[in-house]
Amino acid sequence: MKHSTSFKVGLLVTLVLVAALFAFQPQEKPVSIKVAEPLRYVRIYSDSNGQSHFAEEEAAFQLVDYAPPAPPISVTEVLGAEGVSFISSPSGWFGDWHPAPRRQFIFMLAGELEAEVSDGEVRIFKPGDIVLVEDTTGQGHISRVVSKERAYLAVVPLK
Repeated sequence: MKHSTSFKVGLLVTLVLVAALFAFQPQEKPVSIKVAEPLRYVRIYSDSNGQSHFAEEEAAFQLVDYAPPAPPISVTEVLGAEGVSFISSPSGWFGDWHPAPRRQFIFMLAGELEAEVSDGEVRIFKPGDIVLVEDTTGQGHISRVVSKERAYLAVVPLK
């Protein structure tokens, strides 16, 4: 018995949908929920002499009934933020010594950004990296896009 191509495609789509329904059935056993390890991020700050430095920081989590009836999730303290904006700079973009315009978190979305601080330390930030920029006075830092592709960042100014 011959079947048309559209019949075969329809049958295949139906089988895939049925398999997907069975694969995504809710779990019957409760999942053991543990608090997440601290979230690590890099801080750029100015010392009392106006010199910038890097520091390793952590945000601690607590288990919270965040969105009942969903199970508890790991949540950090709420930080006061003013909003969110996105920044994009092309490959090769260079920002010579400058302080940050405000205290802000930067979330790397795409591309690679290099930052140099006053003490000569250089770090490269990649997608997924988080940086708290607080060197709002003094010499500031140098920034440059070192990836071949354009860099995209999400910026969250803090109150």
